[in-house]
Amino acid sequence: MRVKLFGAGGKVGAVLALALEGAGHELVELDSAEAMVDFTAPGVVVGNIERALEAGVPCVVGTSGWDPALVESKAVEARLPVFYAPNFAIGAVLMMRYASEAARHLPRAEIVELHHETKVDAPSGTAKATAEAMGGDVPIHSVRLPGIVAHQEVLLSQPGELLTIRHDAFSREAYVPGVLLALERLPDLEPGLTIGLERLL
Repeated sequence: MRVKLFGAGGKVGAVLALALEGAGHELVELDSAEAMVDFTAPGVVVGNIERALEAGVPCVVGTSGWDPALVESKAVEARLPVFYAPNFAIGAVLMMRYASEAARHLPRAEIVELHHETKVDAPSGTAKATAEAMGGDVPIHSVRLPGIVAHQEVLLSQPGELLTIRHDAFSREAYVPGVLLALERLPDLEPGLTIGLERLL
């Protein structure tokens, strides 16, 4: 597939560029792309999606910290899918699924998420999505420190016991399988906005 990668010079984008080519995809400019992948920043992602839709190119978006509702109607009008996931690590998606199930049985929970110091948004998109899946009223604690990639733990308790569900991304290679899966499934998605890698698993 011919792919336009926005953010190829970034921390995730640099890993993705090599992985996409290694998987047989060709990195091209937007005017000759069959799909667009965006791992940039909250301030530019909407513009990148709008440019892609205007060019007739479906989108896979991993940038967090923006409002996906801003592009939903535009994707419907363009009759193209826009797939957004707050986290492309398959293990992180499973963590959210397990946390949602556990929240049905344990009455108290809190989320601690840790990311690198240059991450723009706090709390992270993954933490907010996890809290929403657990019912919405879950406190989130955000840590931003050098040397960290992406880590999240969900602590659930009741008197006498504690359950901890934790996911650790030690390198940005953790996001590659999810992005490749999204590109593979992109032609099958309905026009409009689809949110969450769990929709593809």
